[in-house]
Amino acid sequence: MRRFWGAALLIGGLCLVAPPARAERDCAVPLSDWQPREALAAKLRAEGWTDFLIRTDDGCYKVRAINGRGERMRAKFNPATLERLPPGHEGDHDHDRDQDEPPGDD
Repeated sequence: MRRFWGAALLIGGLCLVAPPARAERDCAVPLSDWQPREALAAKLRAEGWTDFLIRTDDGCYKVRAINGRGERMRAKFNPATLERLPPGHEGDHDHDRDQDEPPGDD
């Protein structure tokens, strides 16, 4: 019986120490390193994106916009570097569709 409780405590302790599996999929950038939303907005405008909505999702900036070709876009950006994350980024909940495809009706 002591072995059972010892094993249970060990497993329980590991659960407290191990980070959630999802955390490694997020951008994982400390808030102090984030660039302001306006910096991303300026970058998007310079690239010809319009009618954009910027929000945070999984520690990343998530954008819905119209690109310079008039196409509806979805993309995620690293909040520290403002680099666009590749389509299918692990933290992207829209992983079933390419980020350059129209988002459709949600």
